[in-house]
Amino acid sequence: MYYVDMRKRSEIIFGLLRIPMDFFMVIFAFMIAFKLRTYAELIPGFILPVDMMNFPMLQEYIGFIAKWSILLLSIFAINNLYSLKVTSKLSKEVLKVSFLVSAWIMVLIAYFFLSREFFFSRLVLGYGWILSTILVSFGRIAIRVVQTLLAKAGIGQRRMLFLSLNQATLPVLKKIKKDPYYKVVGYIKRSKDHEIQGCKLLGLTSELKELIIKHKIEEVVQTQYTLGDNDAPDILEFCRSHHIQYNFIPDLVQIHQKNINIHTVAGFPLITLKPTPLEGWGKVWKRVFDMCGATVGLILFSPLFLTIPILIKTDSKGTILFKHLDDGSRVKRVGQYGKLFNFYKFRTMKPGTHNMRYTDLADQNTREDGPLVKIKDDPRITRLGRFLRRTDLDEIPQFFNVIKGDMSLVGPRPHLPEEVAKYSDKDKFVLAIKPGITGLAQTSGRSDLSWEEEVRLDSYYIENWSIIADIKIILKTVWAVFRDRKAS
Repeated sequence: MYYVDMRKRSEIIFGLLRIPMDFFMVIFAFMIAFKLRTYAELIPGFILPVDMMNFPMLQEYIGFIAKWSILLLSIFAINNLYSLKVTSKLSKEVLKVSFLVSAWIMVLIAYFFLSREFFFSRLVLGYGWILSTILVSFGRIAIRVVQTLLAKAGIGQRRMLFLSLNQATLPVLKKIKKDPYYKVVGYIKRSKDHEIQGCKLLGLTSELKELIIKHKIEEVVQTQYTLGDNDAPDILEFCRSHHIQYNFIPDLVQIHQKNINIHTVAGFPLITLKPTPLEGWGKVWKRVFDMCGATVGLILFSPLFLTIPILIKTDSKGTILFKHLDDGSRVKRVGQYGKLFNFYKFRTMKPGTHNMRYTDLADQNTREDGPLVKIKDDPRITRLGRFLRRTDLDEIPQFFNVIKGDMSLVGPRPHLPEEVAKYSDKDKFVLAIKPGITGLAQTSGRSDLSWEEEVRLDSYYIENWSIIADIKIILKTVWAVFRDRKAS
């Protein structure tokens, strides 16, 4: 069972909201500072009357501050002030804002000193410094208050399950239960463990899978190293395949995992096993990359969107896009977290022949090692269809799937629901991210790979994602278009 992780979406929204809020508050602070300088009577005898002839035009002034505000946002980002997960106290965040705004003002002063340019008013700079610190802090406090209120109302909370408890880990439980961003659903124990008061006992570790699905658990915290050598790998594998965040308390579990994140919850350190770097800002950057790439792709291939449909209609009867199955139902593919979506692709087969892969042509399947079906010398494919498949041009309508957000430019291959139904728990890990038009497995000899090799390559991509890797895979795909490839 898969469900949309609304909590992560909430964290991304609030994380992104801090960027325009900080930018607006800095501009607003310096606009107030600009206006305050015109009131010499604010501090009689100290502030000299202002000569407005020395003041820049308001539009020029705002443009200058806007450019420097971008630098401040960059400084904030480098110092982890745009973390999507709330892991620090509000007081520490405000203190960090104050320090970094001060450092930013020092950089601004150093710029004018080294460039030997003249800032029209040192007092405006001082006002801007104080007001920026106050207003940026106020904006972040407002966002945190709203986020906390929504968390208390159940929006954006992380539903957490503890794996076993003992007296040593009870303080962790008590602290986390007071944190509004977490909802401790309960805990499970081994049959030989004693029951612990203060937390709802949901069942035994043997019932873990059923309990996680039943209670829609999003995070698991392992608190005892002695769960057992056999239990721990099974629990971790289940969490990976069902996209559950797995945490454990340091010094209680030994790990050999590349993607880890160390953070503090309610004053206690936790190590999180991250299934992919495509979380938080990674997800944001990949989405931006997908939107830009899909837009460019639609522009570059726009002539083919006119010529290919004409060729398809000339070559054979039927629809231009492969949109419906033999029974008339809409063609679906399985996306991230098992979500079904409408799939776009140029038709390459004769109408009404899709189900023959499971009936008349079943004995010609060359992919019996896994859930996929591949027919050797497939008689269903049209003459034009063979060319479109060999050049991957049948897949260019999937740029629309990328724009809609159902797919990415790069990712695991999108499979049919009946194929995904045959996945093992280990195979389901490939559903942790959106499927792609192309991917590491597709560019590594997909037609010749075994199912196990395909899953291993897709899993490697998920665990080691980067923008650079996406660019390399896309370039490799483009190169493959110009070579004679086997039809996929």
